Amino acid sequence: MKKNRVHKQAFWFTLINYLGVAIGVVSTLFVYPYDKEFLGLVRYVDSIAQMFFPFMVFGGAQALIHFYPSLSDDNKKQLFKYSIFTILAVSLLILIFLILVNSFVDWKNYHYLFYAFPIGIAIAFTELFKRQATNIERLEMPTFYEKIIPKIALPLIFGLLIFGYLNSINALLAFIGAYIIMFVLIIVYVLKHFKLNSGFNFKSLFKEVPKNEYYKYSFYSFLGSFGAFLAFRIDAFMIPEFLSFEANGTFNIGVALATSLAIPATGMFAIYGPKISSLIKNDDFEELGKKYIDIAKLLFFIGAVLYTSIVLGIDSLFQLLPKYDQLVDSIPIIFLLGANVLFNMSTGFNSEIISYSKYYRFNIVSILILAVLNIALNLYFLINTNLGIIGVAYASLISMVTFNCLKLIFIYQKFGILPFDRDYFKLIITVGLVFFVFYLMPDNDNNILNLFLKAGLCSVVILIIIYKMKWVYSFNYWIEKLFKLGKQ
Repeated sequence: MKKNRVHKQAFWFTLINYLGVAIGVVSTLFVYPYDKEFLGLVRYVDSIAQMFFPFMVFGGAQALIHFYPSLSDDNKKQLFKYSIFTILAVSLLILIFLILVNSFVDWKNYHYLFYAFPIGIAIAFTELFKRQATNIERLEMPTFYEKIIPKIALPLIFGLLIFGYLNSINALLAFIGAYIIMFVLIIVYVLKHFKLNSGFNFKSLFKEVPKNEYYKYSFYSFLGSFGAFLAFRIDAFMIPEFLSFEANGTFNIGVALATSLAIPATGMFAIYGPKISSLIKNDDFEELGKKYIDIAKLLFFIGAVLYTSIVLGIDSLFQLLPKYDQLVDSIPIIFLLGANVLFNMSTGFNSEIISYSKYYRFNIVSILILAVLNIALNLYFLINTNLGIIGVAYASLISMVTFNCLKLIFIYQKFGILPFDRDYFKLIITVGLVFFVFYLMPDNDNNILNLFLKAGLCSVVILIIIYKMKWVYSFNYWIEKLFKLGKQ
């Protein structure tokens, strides 16, 4: 029964994530281009909230998952309450600090920190209560609230802004309101299924879990979370500081569309996570090496088909949409960040192998290295070149390629495995040649025909060649299974 419950959670978790991405992509194409400046403002405030979030949680959400299984029932509740107390205490300290410093800071965007503060609290509590929902196997509704409410609220707020019912500040307050509604609903749902007792005496908890061990784990988790922000989300904060909110909006349209390429990888890593962990614990590195190659090859194949279609057809697709002039500037960003995502997919489950091994601390080190490199490159391109947001995209690409190469080298040194074989290199060369042929084809004046002749046919040719050559086992397996079902 428990196993069925876990599978049900996994199914709904995946479905809700895909639905959230779909809503995001549609909004990015049809709604957000109408006011890129407000989109840039929203992403800027959100990035500040994401900066607050690791401090507010301070590793409490990760510690809840880590220590929870080994505790008595009473101390499980105490641990959860202690995590809530941590968020409240740290958030109060941050608010006091913001108020005290306000009079001494000469920064034109400082007031946006106060708009970001409630979103940061909402994100912190959402993350904590989602972890508790995982513990009690009630993850579906919290995931739905988290992934869907902001994705639906923002385009609705855009509509009210575009038609003059809200100004930008009221629209921003409405966006904050959506986050507050989201985390209140999640809190109510979780507390409905997990009753907390009264009292805030944590002595019994820290008899079962040594304080030093708890704080050490929480601190490492905090470093990982804050490092991840600096590595992956700092762009949305830096662009308005050096360029403009509109430039930030343009960049984030590119980010939203490019990162949608990573959906298959997210699902694959979630599915294979337990298998990777089991193979590492059993020291079965031969089988791990085979899975490493198979999944990396499959993900590169899927990503390459999608990426080549985007490169060949994105301009024609945008020309069919009503706001082409607002979307066209995002195309170079999509190309660069899409290449970034493709390279990340092509190296397989690097992070998972390291995370589930005794070398898990290297992930924190590598993320902090990535964060420093990303910030340094952003500063270089924004200050010393005229590339603007294209420079930011280059900074992200260089940082992520370096980051993944570091992990490849580390895994090879520690485990003696790489995600490549001879068929993988044949696959890369074949995809590259097919793409090059279709890229050289002259464009057609008809955008729909151009999409079909270049992006569509390129994908079909790649699919046929890879199927015939049998270089990607999973692809052939599912195609042959579909053929068998069709004959029945």
